[in-house]
Amino acid sequence: MSGGKRDIIFCDFDGTITVNDNIIAIIRHFDPPGWQPVVDDIIHQRKSVRQGVGELFRMLPSAKRREVTEFAVSQAKIRDGFAELLDYCRENDIEFLVTSGGIDFFVYPVLEPFGIPKENIFCNGSDFSGERIEITWPNACDSECSNDCGMCKPTVIRRYPPSAYNRMLIGDSVTDFAGAKLVDLVFSRAQLTEKCRELGLPHIEFETFHDVIRHLRQERTITR
Repeated sequence: MSGGKRDIIFCDFDGTITVNDNIIAIIRHFDPPGWQPVVDDIIHQRKSVRQGVGELFRMLPSAKRREVTEFAVSQAKIRDGFAELLDYCRENDIEFLVTSGGIDFFVYPVLEPFGIPKENIFCNGSDFSGERIEITWPNACDSECSNDCGMCKPTVIRRYPPSAYNRMLIGDSVTDFAGAKLVDLVFSRAQLTEKCRELGLPHIEFETFHDVIRHLRQERTITR
């Protein structure tokens, strides 16, 4: 890490903070007709994340709000070492932001026990007022991004310039690809590791957040 700059982490939620992908778990559990091709289109980037996720939740009736919310929160499993990573960040003045393509109705309650300030959690919104669930997009792409991200991680990252911050991203999937191109270091799993290899991006593979902590400690030891 470069001296004189503050360290900042942008951390994905689904499949990263949580072991499973909560959006896929919800859709698979309620099993609306035609959901699998939409998921395949998102994964293979034939549809944007915003378009695909919006279509998926529009398949579910708003009347199932309680059932969908209770299922999403109850089945979410936190990856080992997350609480310890947050403690490490607080102790070492590392800013920690959750940058999630997930939805507010499950992201906020799952993260509530960890004491992360709400202004440090970026995710998509939800509207249950109509017949079908509508996803809202309070963190849309800025003028420099044309990926139709939905929750635009590059837009959030650009608010923290490289002149002042050592920027790190933790993630696993297609929603992290664009952000990974902007940061100094990526902690990666799954699809994101493959993309980092393909693009030659600096990355470290991880399985639990203990792996991330171990690397952060090593870097601080080296730079002292």
